[in-house]
Amino acid sequence: MSEETQALEKHQAADHEFPEMEVVDGRGGQTLDLQDIMPISLKVTADLGKTAMKVKDILDLKVGSVVSLDKMAGEMTDVYVNGLHVARGEAVVIGDTLHVRLSEIVGVNEVEEG
Repeated sequence: MSEETQALEKHQAADHEFPEMEVVDGRGGQTLDLQDIMPISLKVTADLGKTAMKVKDILDLKVGSVVSLDKMAGEMTDVYVNGLHVARGEAVVIGDTLHVRLSEIVGVNEVEEG
């Protein structure tokens, strides 16, 4: 038998049987319940608006300065959870603090497109 034939025989595909695989969930067989994640804190932010300013104007800012934003009073505010857009609402003042009254939960399709 030539060296070339021996090399070809060495690299030919052969039938092989693989043992049946077991499904492993990566948690040692434990299941995760919704209650397990309830104590986890997530970062919630609201986008009240934005603006562009010249460096000169930023350097002139002081306590009491007012920065105008691109949203009108009463306009919908976007709410994000860990950077993911999840809702829209109206910014409201209750007592001395600012809140967002949710009026719309963003649908799954909007989240995937965004």
